Amino acid sequence: MPTPDFLRTLLTTPGPSGYETPVATAWRAAAAAFAEVSHDTVGSSVARVRGTAGGPLTAIIGHIDEIGVIVTHIDDDGFLRFEGVGGWDPIILVGQRVTLMTKDGAIDGVIGKKPIHLMKADDRKNVPELKDLHIDIGAKDGDDARRLTRIGDVAVIAGEPIELPNDRVVSRAMDNRIGAFVAYEVARLVAEAGGAPGDVAAVAAVQEETNLVGSRTSVFSLKPAVAVVVDVTFATDQPGIALGELSRQPFGSGPSITRGSMVHPTVTELLIETAEAQEIPYTLAAAGRATGTDGDVVHLTRGGIPTAVVSVPLRYMHSPVEMVQLDDVHNTAKLIAAFTQKLTADTSFLR
Repeated sequence: MPTPDFLRTLLTTPGPSGYETPVATAWRAAAAAFAEVSHDTVGSSVARVRGTAGGPLTAIIGHIDEIGVIVTHIDDDGFLRFEGVGGWDPIILVGQRVTLMTKDGAIDGVIGKKPIHLMKADDRKNVPELKDLHIDIGAKDGDDARRLTRIGDVAVIAGEPIELPNDRVVSRAMDNRIGAFVAYEVARLVAEAGGAPGDVAAVAAVQEETNLVGSRTSVFSLKPAVAVVVDVTFATDQPGIALGELSRQPFGSGPSITRGSMVHPTVTELLIETAEAQEIPYTLAAAGRATGTDGDVVHLTRGGIPTAVVSVPLRYMHSPVEMVQLDDVHNTAKLIAAFTQKLTADTSFLR
């Protein structure tokens, strides 16, 4: 199963939290082929497919931002200091190539630190911190570096997606271009089917990785009757993952449907019923409190929005080698598209 061209576009277009415009523009351009497209001042995008029978408006939300780094200081030798945009394990950044987004376009750099040969024995045992790292763009001095980049410029790890056996794809930014892709695919499938009973609004939300921003403002404006948040979750079939604190959700097991305190039971049960009726594989996950996704703010916006969280299993989260299995991605889109067809004017979410 080849990587869909549009998913590859999403994975290769930079867009850290707050700087999502390039990838959001690509998402809107693709969605305009089958939906009414709009966007707002925060940067979130909506692709709306009109309903056919007066059913409820359903929002399908996947955040389109990725983690990155932001330049905080340029020293007189031309090296850039930085902090994270989103959560990083600093050891992952050591030795990475990066692409910086500047006002004059993209430039290349590398993340460096003191060589191991020059470190004391005790220091070699310590995990590096972000303050120990720097970005080298090849500048000859501080003035040269300041000509090329500015404080506040952001960077992402460089690298193309690669395809592995068994329909597995590796890339940075799977978290959560996968969710944005699924939201797009749901709207496309609904449009291809001639619509659902109610309007379906796919949302590519911004700034999830920093403060769950775009989903909150989008649903406040849209006023959906129901929302499905699509994100990635921890695949449990890799070394070091303990079952018990996590529910079993290996590659090939399909979408993971969250049950728990925050998610709406009616929406969750309808998703489960749909999966079983359509013979789509799925697993269940549990969340006693927050889910760590946009669902945590969507469900309490306005007077409360009935919300579900559906996730795609992913290995190596928040790294440049995030991995998914493509049939899990496609089954997630199929499930949610079929779910939208079950929502009629008579569907009630009162409890």
